[in-house]
Amino acid sequence: MKKYLYPISESIRYWLLKEDRFSLQGPYISDLYNGLLKYLKNSSSNDLDLEDWRKKLLKDSDILVIEDFGEGSKKLKKSQFRKTKDVTRYSTTGRKFSQIYQYFCLQTPGLKVLELGTCTGINTLYLSRVTKGELFTFEGAESLIHKAKEGPGAEKPIYVQGNIKETLAPIVQKIRKVDFALIDATHNFEGTFGYFQTLLPYLHEESIVAVADIHWSNEMYKAWNKICQTEQVSLSIDFFECGILIFKKGIQKSHFILDV
Repeated sequence: MKKYLYPISESIRYWLLKEDRFSLQGPYISDLYNGLLKYLKNSSSNDLDLEDWRKKLLKDSDILVIEDFGEGSKKLKKSQFRKTKDVTRYSTTGRKFSQIYQYFCLQTPGLKVLELGTCTGINTLYLSRVTKGELFTFEGAESLIHKAKEGPGAEKPIYVQGNIKETLAPIVQKIRKVDFALIDATHNFEGTFGYFQTLLPYLHEESIVAVADIHWSNEMYKAWNKICQTEQVSLSIDFFECGILIFKKGIQKSHFILDV
């Protein structure tokens, strides 16, 4: 029962602590946040074909065989067999946060982009629209990769199938640099913090890392807090559904809780 109540108590705490744009101090965070709000406003008619694809997935009754290497879903039964529409409904990001990931990817060089947790490929497709170089998307379940490859423009990303604990390191060692990364897999302390530690040597001043579902569980929040305390992180932003990590040098280490 606690794991179901935890996000509710966290949402109340977030609501009490969140700041608005008028309370922000410093030109960098103010410009970054106002830029995000402007991007969301101006993107209302962008990528609507991806939302049409989402609607199709939400009606798709194909059975997927899921090799789950993480915590799984709180709303789906612990079964190896799941319908595409159910996975899409309960395990994918909504449009607003897909666009938030786009915006922060655009704040980086965007040449080496990583997504940990393909799922049915919604975020993959959104990120592919703003990636200037290579987009690597990692997923444990082969059936999810096959489904993700059916989407519009799904030929652009590079799909990496297997346990991310085993597949991530060889890729980052090969590409040597990570501009933007979305961590949206495993959803426990060990996996989330471990993925960040694997990425860390390949991050640079212009890199940005997004961590999804930071309030999903007590473990996830502990991982998020420990990541924020990492010396190389200069600025962290809590949007409740995700956290954003900035590595820019020359700014005071700060943490913000913001609304979108």
